[in-house]
Amino acid sequence: QVQLVESGGGLVQAGGSLRLSCLASGSTSSINVMGWYRQAPGKQRELVARISNGDSTNYADSVKGRFTISRTSAKTTVYLQMNSLKPEDTAVYYCNAAGEWGPNRPYNYWGQGTQVTVSS
Repeated sequence: QVQLVESGGGLVQAGGSLRLSCLASGSTSSINVMGWYRQAPGKQRELVARISNGDSTNYADSVKGRFTISRTSAKTTVYLQMNSLKPEDTAVYYCNAAGEWGPNRPYNYWGQGTQVTVSS
């Protein structure tokens, strides 16, 4: 099992910054990829950014150049630094951990989500 707890959401004005944190516990050595997803009201959940073993990163086009994902070397905490926030960034942000328990036994775990609201 892997447990994920997010923190750092809140209300910020457009142009401001926030940093989200996600603390992973449990079988963290099995994690291959950690990422941040978001879901706005009436929309599907979408990938924001992810970081894999070896620190390879991927970003949604809408956040490139504004958001940065990083994590501790122990893979226990992943961060999302969000700069130049826009009202369209408003959403519930979810932390995700993906890995494998063994061959052909993948898993996905989600945090409870943290609200980010950007006012215009």
